[in-house]
Amino acid sequence: MKKVAIVQSNYIPWKGYFDMIAAVDEFILYDDMQFTKNDWRNRNQVKTPQGVQWLTIPVGQNINRRIRDVTTDAKWQPVHWKTLVQNYRRAAHFKEIAVWLEPLYLGSTFANLSQINRAFIEAICEYLSIRTIISNSWDYNLGDGKTERLADLCAQAGGTEYISGPAAKDYIDEGIFRERNIELVWFDYGGYPEYQQLWGEFTHGVTILDLLFHCGPEAGRMMKWVRS
Repeated sequence: MKKVAIVQSNYIPWKGYFDMIAAVDEFILYDDMQFTKNDWRNRNQVKTPQGVQWLTIPVGQNINRRIRDVTTDAKWQPVHWKTLVQNYRRAAHFKEIAVWLEPLYLGSTFANLSQINRAFIEAICEYLSIRTIISNSWDYNLGDGKTERLADLCAQAGGTEYISGPAAKDYIDEGIFRERNIELVWFDYGGYPEYQQLWGEFTHGVTILDLLFHCGPEAGRMMKWVRS
């Protein structure tokens, strides 16, 4: 049995994104999809003394692009790193995480959004010891149809079980997966424990960097893949 998930790349995603990566054998970054404005592809949230704040990679106003074609030439990296330092330097494991995270911000030259997102995702997986294969949707042949394309990608990857986020229940045709003898499983994002967090009321939906800065090597115990 091989478990597959197919999801657009996100910028420094929240912990649930990495739990889904850990839950499958192959995680396909679905960046052949159209870029969506004000979404998670190029931004995420951090906690500050003033409340939750967005960190956004500037990519222009054109949404008529695939995610894989989105580029940025702005000097956003030093600004994002400065924001992280200002708001998390008091966290217990900030220095430990900064050893490998700071070079991604101040030493990388990626201009393509898909490359940026993948670099951060892979670095975080490495720290968490998540060994899932990460591939790109353009490594495979892409067919037509919203659900058909997902099922075909899963089948091409040798998947017998497709793991999907619950939001996809609004559009996925479960029968198409049944026709291909692929089991469709809905991922559950509930039941996360709280941990010691800076700046007021606990917030689950921020970037996973918040969890790493506060919990360091114990971060996995606050996630499903270690507790399951």
